[in-house]
Amino acid sequence: MATRLLDKHAVCHLGSTVGYGFEDRLKVFQDRLKQGAHNLLVNCAKCTSRNTLLIIRETDDIGCYDLDLCTAIQSAAEDLGLFIQIYVVPLSRGVTGPSEDLDCTMQNTDCTVFLSRLGDQIRVCPKNSPNTQIISYALDCGMLASPFGTIDYQAFEALKGLANAAIFQASDIRVTCPAGTNFGGATFTMPGMAQDTTLKRFPASVFAPILGKGFCGRIAQKKFLSGTGSQYYTPCACELKETLFVNFEDTRITGFDGSANDIAAAKAHYEFVGQKFGIDTYYLHSWHAGIHPGCEYKDPVWKHFERRGGVAFSNPRILHFHTCGAYPPGEIYFNVLDAKVCVDGIAVWEDGELYVSRIAGGEELLDGCPDMRAIFENPATQVGQAASGQLMYA
Repeated sequence: MATRLLDKHAVCHLGSTVGYGFEDRLKVFQDRLKQGAHNLLVNCAKCTSRNTLLIIRETDDIGCYDLDLCTAIQSAAEDLGLFIQIYVVPLSRGVTGPSEDLDCTMQNTDCTVFLSRLGDQIRVCPKNSPNTQIISYALDCGMLASPFGTIDYQAFEALKGLANAAIFQASDIRVTCPAGTNFGGATFTMPGMAQDTTLKRFPASVFAPILGKGFCGRIAQKKFLSGTGSQYYTPCACELKETLFVNFEDTRITGFDGSANDIAAAKAHYEFVGQKFGIDTYYLHSWHAGIHPGCEYKDPVWKHFERRGGVAFSNPRILHFHTCGAYPPGEIYFNVLDAKVCVDGIAVWEDGELYVSRIAGGEELLDGCPDMRAIFENPATQVGQAASGQLMYA
């Protein structure tokens, strides 16, 4: 298995070891993979010897998670002395929650790790157990062995706290982007009131969602609108030929500007999704941006809209909105690429990068975690773009 893992995942994550022989590169990859699994199980989950661990993985025909990831985490868990159970689930096209049997199993397990879309689908649902439940946004062994998986979970959890404090105490937030996004306002809520996840995210990758209330302006969308992966429907994306501007005020999408064809396509897509699920079609729930520059997604978005949408948001290059449905994450999301986010006049996100030192306490955090500083100085830039550098429908 180790050789196959290297062939499939490792080469693109081992740029610093290019001069090494195959065996050396394999050893580096295996060490990093163990480090990522340890980060998940110990730094995030707080597992200790003789704890029980439930790993919920997908059937092999879904394609969101690489099945080798389960094997790697299971191996690390065995080294830690955990008692492990594997539970296989199919893709749920609707948010129905875990089955009665799975729910019972989760309640009787110290820690549950979701390597399946199910975890993402129920991430804001009430928990039936105080036990630790984690969604892995590292989708394969390469991601887990990369800085996305290996940099101390607690460091990014601390960064999330600093970002929350800065944003939710701000009196003015202004967001723009090269495509023409321009909106602003101030938060009316404290972190958590926009219903952050009830399950833990691994790695910590976004700040708490900001409710749409208190904001207004326009959001530029290029090439496509896409489903959130909360519910699965076909088609899951809507093609846009030019730039579509989405006008909103508070929690309402008030209209579209752009070409007649794009406006018609967007309206038809929203009406289709809204009617299919009987939801508030033009509701704009909330938005937030990525905080983890170690997140890299190399495949173009059109190869698998749901898979890419389930992880690329972690990168600071992406700011995204939850729309179509008065609940998070809604059923249609907006991608804003390389947004500039000014918090009380300070550009905290700019040109696709998050400047941690511009947040109160940020420089001290970077001083305490050299690996975190290194990844912010050399961030991943691939978030599903095509060769053109744009996010494309096809």
